[in-house]
Amino acid sequence: MVVLWITKAMSESTNSISSNQAPLVILENVTYTNNSDVILDNISFRINKGDFLGIIGPNGAGKTTLFKCLLGLNKEFKGTIKIFDKDIRTSAKEIYKKIGYIPQSNSFDPRFPATVKEIIHLGTPKNKSFSREKLDELVQLTGIGDFLHKRIGDLSGGQQQRVMIAKALIHEPELLILDEPDTAIDAGVLKIFYKLLIKLNKEKNITIIWSSHDLDSVNMVSNKVACLYKKLFFHGDTQEFFSNEVNLKTFNEYSMHIHIKSHSH
Repeated sequence: MVVLWITKAMSESTNSISSNQAPLVILENVTYTNNSDVILDNISFRINKGDFLGIIGPNGAGKTTLFKCLLGLNKEFKGTIKIFDKDIRTSAKEIYKKIGYIPQSNSFDPRFPATVKEIIHLGTPKNKSFSREKLDELVQLTGIGDFLHKRIGDLSGGQQQRVMIAKALIHEPELLILDEPDTAIDAGVLKIFYKLLIKLNKEKNITIIWSSHDLDSVNMVSNKVACLYKKLFFHGDTQEFFSNEVNLKTFNEYSMHIHIKSHSH
């Protein structure tokens, strides 16, 4: 297993982050339908500062739709989403200043001419300087120094993901959102990637929301779990979810249901 290198001490220190303060993210009765198809059904939960939340669920569970609602890319939902105590529908631009986002796929055409350094520059906020010190800090943090001047299209999936994290971090976000960031990364590189996320959460105190199909990784890396299949079936401590056989059975049953449904058409 890729995640066996993550020691129990790492997991426990991640879980110990204090969250005794106002929630950073609040979802209340969030429902989204596409024509007559219910994609999200009355979703409510809160995310505290310092949380490392892993969102799990089978394909078609609504994870990507949930992220689009969180980011204000989809405002046609019912209910309320507040981030930094501001409504995402009315204050998206202000909220974006404190958020870093990495979408599901960042695959670049090998012919794409931009270098890694140029890609990172694209994340620089308008009217703000990009200091050499800031670049050096990001390079050291994300471990991209060996390919800083290479073309982004020449890099592996794991290297590209680290570049996108550097780009997302250039404006010093308080919240980092990653939609299945490990899908394009080779198993041998996942260790480096997960270590980076842990470091961002623990040392930089960046709240992280990510989705993944790798339950072992979510178990070892995240301190909170949200289990989603249109409805929210669980939100709470990672250890509580994975130590409960009923939770795991429910997850596996819905995953199998989706698999059978997708192959019946």
